[in-house]
Amino acid sequence: MSTHPFRQVDVFGSPGRAVSGNPLAVVLAAEGVDEETMRSFASWTNLSETTFLLPPTVPGADYRVRIFTPARALPFAGHPTLGSAAAWLAAGGVPAGEVVVQECGAGLVPVRRDGELLAFRAPELLRHEPVDAELRERVARGLRLPPEALLEVVWIVNGPSWIGVRLADAEQVLAVEPDPVPLTGLDVGLVGPHPAGGPADVEVRGLVGEGGLVEDPVTGSLNAGIAQWLIGSGRLPARYTAAQGTRLGRAGRVHVRQEDDGTWIGGAVTPVVTGTVELPRR
Repeated sequence: MSTHPFRQVDVFGSPGRAVSGNPLAVVLAAEGVDEETMRSFASWTNLSETTFLLPPTVPGADYRVRIFTPARALPFAGHPTLGSAAAWLAAGGVPAGEVVVQECGAGLVPVRRDGELLAFRAPELLRHEPVDAELRERVARGLRLPPEALLEVVWIVNGPSWIGVRLADAEQVLAVEPDPVPLTGLDVGLVGPHPAGGPADVEVRGLVGEGGLVEDPVTGSLNAGIAQWLIGSGRLPARYTAAQGTRLGRAGRVHVRQEDDGTWIGGAVTPVVTGTVELPRR
């Protein structure tokens, strides 16, 4: 067995509300842990993602991260990016420059402090276009909505292959009772505006059709794609706040800022568990 520093953090939670966001398990100093062990441990934690921090392999990076769901590896994901950066800093990591630079399967991702929050710069979208008519109809069936209720259905791929669905309002987003069968194998994100004075500017839900439909509590990659899509089309302002996880009893908050150098996705990261983990040597 090998012993590694371990942290579990809450990402994108609401200030003053403990464990209100999305949990992340982080194994630090993961040199010598092979991929099979990483996959097994991520399956065992059964969290939406588990990360393993390693020395960087390219110039300019402060560390390298491997990101796993219980079933697959991901090239990039948002809440693992913020949670991993927070764990690395808390363990004594010192960035070489003004921001933390994470190496992952999607390339280099800058992470900066934004007041009491951390924020990552969203990677560029790899695919952004309307879905075809057959897939749009399948998504509508999966959401149990008439086709005309789906105002827009577009690919917003930035590592994970999200399909973004714009609905009329937050109430409609929260009312969706999905049918898992049509959504099998699809990752579908819903977004709709709250009225003025609501808990946030928009409500977001992330439905992941991997191995049976599950709802992700708070999703950085989805919110990054939504921001690039809807700020770019003028439907959302350059600064706004998204609520996510409401249907799961969470109070996730994602803070979005469009700036000259890109789209920044910010949120709170709160330490919950600190210790060590024993992993098998192979």
